[in-house]
Amino acid sequence: MRLYGFLKSPLPNGSQDLIYKIMLHETRRKDAFAYLYTSLEALFCSYDLHYETLADALEDWEEEIGPEGWSILEDPLPYCQHDCPFPVRVKGRECGTPQWGQYERLENGEWKDFVP
Repeated sequence: MRLYGFLKSPLPNGSQDLIYKIMLHETRRKDAFAYLYTSLEALFCSYDLHYETLADALEDWEEEIGPEGWSILEDPLPYCQHDCPFPVRVKGRECGTPQWGQYERLENGEWKDFVP
């Protein structure tokens, strides 16, 4: 399961970057990641944090989420980017020959070239 939300107000990330939105992802091992996005338009995160449990991640971020609350997203499809809210994968990753920096997106049941 993944939770996706926009922050009430941007938060500094220890550098000049501001965090605008976040995705929490509980893995099959029951640990969790927080994916942090440095723009409202970003599809891939700029930073991530690891948590022992989803409850730990929620404890850190729950009060920072805006009035819209969390959106629940399904787990990513196999070979897809965990931090992207829709099905996007590195080309060739599913067959063991990843073409890093080249992506494809699942649209209407077909994988099509995608430029983020």
